Amino acid sequence: MLHSSSKVAIYMEGHLFTDYGKMGHGVLRYLPNPIVAVIDSENVGKNIKDCLSIDNNVPVVKDIDAAIFNGAEVLILGIASSGGKIPKSWLPVIDTAILKGLSIINGLHDELAIKYKNSLSSNQWIWDVRIPQFTPNIAAARALKTNNKRILCVGTDMACGKMTTSLELYKWAKENKIKSSFIATGQIGITVTGKGIPLDAYKVDHACGAVEQMVLEESKSDWVFIEGQGSLLHPGSSATLPLMRGSCATHLILCHRANMTNLRPPAEHIKIPNLNKVIELNEALANACGTFSKTKVEVVGISLNTVGLDSDAAQKAIDFWEAETNLPVTDVIRFGPEKIALAIKNYK
Repeated sequence: MLHSSSKVAIYMEGHLFTDYGKMGHGVLRYLPNPIVAVIDSENVGKNIKDCLSIDNNVPVVKDIDAAIFNGAEVLILGIASSGGKIPKSWLPVIDTAILKGLSIINGLHDELAIKYKNSLSSNQWIWDVRIPQFTPNIAAARALKTNNKRILCVGTDMACGKMTTSLELYKWAKENKIKSSFIATGQIGITVTGKGIPLDAYKVDHACGAVEQMVLEESKSDWVFIEGQGSLLHPGSSATLPLMRGSCATHLILCHRANMTNLRPPAEHIKIPNLNKVIELNEALANACGTFSKTKVEVVGISLNTVGLDSDAAQKAIDFWEAETNLPVTDVIRFGPEKIALAIKNYK
């Protein structure tokens, strides 16, 4: 699979500046490999460090040939298409990449390894990230037996900063000498860390158990960050509940896009309630009327994604929600995660 020294290009055609580019954005921010190119013919000549809030010196190029000229050895499909399907328009790009010797990292549901197994040379590979690697036992709240802090990010919608928040808090914990782990549960987290579970590819009966198994494997860590998925508010999402049940989370972090009043399409007709109501909902489900544990699970901070706001507006949004919820609020990218990290550290 992906070697730490392998040079990577990211395919982001037409989605460098959209939410569908979240796979590419996450890789650009957190993958330790050298990234030599982003492919997007609409923005050729730009550099990532100048056009996104990501401190990574990566040129935007026209096509596969330009990426290979820059030294690319692996192509990451950096777009999260609707429903996790690979659009037909991508197939010529994938064909060209394989023909010219690149390996492929695919974070979508459609599998490529079988389709191209007879087209690969001996040194090529395809990593279909969303294939489950084990069948777990049925969950039974075994994580309650671990004596650590299990921190789960929950959200008001999809793509609102749950993975980013977890990784920024995980980085802070390591820098502050706290023995910590990060459990990836989606394609981006798995790609950048090299391990985890593709939660949305597990059968419903197995989802809680998969989370539980990963949490138990990290039982020696003092802090365990579980990457959040989906939202209890979204009619198309079923991911939050198995994350709560499998992890038996001890702390919740609420993630929200500051400029969002309604869910993203196709559920844009659904209004996001006041965050205090969202907090109540998540806490009620996490606690399950006290049937699992007598220790109350609470939201201890809010990670506010202020993308699209200027600095003054971002600070006003943070100040507003701190006054409204009486919780610490920050944008973990713009202002750092320490405010929430200290709330986790000091929470009893």
